[in-house]
Amino acid sequence: MSRPAVFPDYAGGGFANLIATLAAARGGAPRHPTLLALPPAEIEDATNIVFVIVDGLGDRYLLAHGDGGQLVRHRRGAIKAVFPSTTASAITTSFTGATPLAHGLTGWFTYFSEAACVAAPRPFRRRGEKASIGVPPGEIFIEPSIFDSLATRAIVVSYRPIIDSQYNLHHCGRAERRAYDNLEGFLAQTVNAVKSGPERKLVYAYWPDFDALAHRHGVASAEVRAHFSALDAAFGELLARLAGTDTIVVLSADHGFIDCPAGESVDLPPALAALLRFPLCGERRVAFCYVQDQKAFISKAKSLLANRAHVRPSRELLDEGWFGTGRAHPRFAERIGDVALVMKGRGTVKDWVTGEPRHLHIGNHGGMSEDEMNIPLVVAKT
Repeated sequence: MSRPAVFPDYAGGGFANLIATLAAARGGAPRHPTLLALPPAEIEDATNIVFVIVDGLGDRYLLAHGDGGQLVRHRRGAIKAVFPSTTASAITTSFTGATPLAHGLTGWFTYFSEAACVAAPRPFRRRGEKASIGVPPGEIFIEPSIFDSLATRAIVVSYRPIIDSQYNLHHCGRAERRAYDNLEGFLAQTVNAVKSGPERKLVYAYWPDFDALAHRHGVASAEVRAHFSALDAAFGELLARLAGTDTIVVLSADHGFIDCPAGESVDLPPALAALLRFPLCGERRVAFCYVQDQKAFISKAKSLLANRAHVRPSRELLDEGWFGTGRAHPRFAERIGDVALVMKGRGTVKDWVTGEPRHLHIGNHGGMSEDEMNIPLVVAKT
C-alpha cells in the first residue's frame, strides 16, 4: 500500500522558510515566513553563517544511518522540501528565496515557451541535445539572486564543473564564487571563505556527490553508505577547522531519495505518447503531460496506468498549493502542462527522445513520499 503523500510546508516549517531565515539574518528581505525551528534572531549575531546543502540527503536516511555521528548529534529535526522534491526546483529556491510557484522551475525538464522547447534549466540544454536552450538566461530565470539583497558579504562554494554554468552565473548574482574538485577541496574552500576576512558573511556551500551516487547505485547501496560516512566525518572536520571563528553552520538538503525497482518503472505507453504535444516534463516520479485532448488523455491514462499512477489535471496540484505561495511566475501554468502523472509507491514513468541515453536511475526523487519530502535541519555553533 502506498504511504500517504507528504505536503510541503511554506508557512514556517519548510525549505523556503529556511532560506527566509538565512536572508533575514544577513539583512535581506525574506520572501516568506522565516523558519520556526531556526528564527533569524538565533543566528544573526554570528560573524559567519555557513549554509551547507548536501544534495539528496533525506532526513530518514540521516536517522537510519547516522547514529552516533556528527550530523545526527547536531540535528534539530526535519523540515519539508519544496515540491517537486527535486534539485532544479529546490536549488533555485535556495538561490532566490522564491517558491517553485514564483520562480517557475518545475522539474529537471521544463517546457519553456520562450524558446519553444523542452529543456533542462540547470545545464541549460534542450532535451536530447547538447545545444543551449537558445535564449538569454534572463528570459528563463526571472527571479533575482538572493545574494544581491543581502547587507553582508556573500560567497558561494560549488563544484568546479558547474560553478560557471549559465544557471550558476545568473543565480549567484554579486556573490563571490569559489570552486573545488573533491571533498577535501570542499572543506578547504569553505573554511577559507570563512577566514577570508573579519566582516560578517554568508557562505553558501553546495555538495552534489550524495545525489549523484544515489542516482547511479541507489540510495540503499554500499557506495552511498560509504560516501555518507565520509560526509559525516567531513562535517565534524569542518566544525573543528572553524573552531573559534564565531560561525554557525546550518546544513540541510534539497530533497531526499527513494530506490525504484525496475519492475515499478514504466515506459509511457505508445497510446499515451501519441496524445502528447511535447515530451514529458517534470520528473520520473511526477511527470507533466502536454496533451492534445485533456479529457481523452485522462481517460486513457487511467485505464492504462490504473495501478501505476494517480492521473490528475495539473491545475489541481496548483490549486491545492503544492508549488508554494506568493505571486505566480507569469508562465507558471504552462510550466506544469495539462495532466500530472503522480506515480504510486516507488513507481516511475519515462518516455524517450532521440539523442537521449537509454538508461534509468536506480535512485529517484521528485515525488511526494516521506523519504523524498523530509529533509534534515542540522545546526552547529563554533
